[in-house]
Formats: sequence, structure tokens, C-alpha cells
Amino acid sequence: MKSTIATLTVIILMLAACDRVGSEAWCEKQKKIPKGEWTLEEVSDFTKYCALGMDSEKWCKKMEKKDKGDWTANEAADYAANCVVGRSK
Repeated sequence: MKSTIATLTVIILMLAACDRVGSEAWCEKQKKIPKGEWTLEEVSDFTKYCALGMDSEKWCKKMEKKDKGDWTANEAADYAANCVVGRSK
């Protein structure tokens, strides 16, 4: 049990050190990574937030107002990744 708590603590601390997906810092960091090393999710996020200029904070707020029963599976996953985990800063 103690090792599980320690592992979760380390994971949370690592996530807290990450730049929020879609932030300016995140976009700049992605530009420095060779595109062949990006995941499909990173390509999608870079396109949405950095290339097209979608504001991730506005999207998160919009999703918070939407009834969770109406969310698609992709919206739920994006919300968890970008609005819950990604809100480290």
C-alpha cells in the first residue's frame, strides 16, 4: 500500500511539472521535438492549439458547462487529458 501511494505521489509530481497542453510553453517545446517522434495525440493537440489557435482554457470552460451525458468518448478523454491532468499551471 505504501509503495502504491509513493508511486502515485511521484506521478502527480511529474505531471505537475509538465506544461499545460496547448499553452505557449507547450507549443514551443513541441516545436523543438522532431515531428517523427510526436504521438498522434500530440499532432492533434498541436494542430488544434498551436496551428489553429484554439484556446484550451475556453474549450475546458465550454465543456464544463456541457452536460456530461452529452460528451463523446473523445471529448471525455480530451477533457481528462487537457483540463484535469493538463491544468498543472
